[in-house]
Amino acid sequence: MSNPGRVRFETTLEVRDACLCLHLQRAARAVARRFDAAFRPLGLTSGQFSLLMSLNRKEPPAMGSIAALLAMDRTTLTANLKPLERRGLVQVKTDPADRRSRRLVLTPAGRKLLATAVPIWRDTHAALDGLLPRSDPEDLRRDLLALS
Repeated sequence: MSNPGRVRFETTLEVRDACLCLHLQRAARAVARRFDAAFRPLGLTSGQFSLLMSLNRKEPPAMGSIAALLAMDRTTLTANLKPLERRGLVQVKTDPADRRSRRLVLTPAGRKLLATAVPIWRDTHAALDGLLPRSDPEDLRRDLLALS
């Protein structure tokens, strides 16, 4: 008879070997560590780079659209914006068309830092693509996009 309060060790092995969530989390952490190390001389994290890049638009985007793009809630986005604001890389401004809404503005200093970071991103990205000998990086990106 099985014990309903206990999970068999075989199940632990099954999850370790087959769990897509676990494998994605591990890969995401490893990839983020590589980009964090690459961006460290600029005082940026991989998440900050992604956030700055998401603001690189002709018109300042609304907070909601950036939160959706980065798959984070508005509270998390606000917390992630604070250090970038303190560094003068981003400004949060009231939307003139809707005073309740906020627009995110990439400052000239933010644009300059982003331009400096792009070659680092390209080099790191190319190195990571090279670590995928058994798969096509484009297929992987499409598959990951399908999951999100």
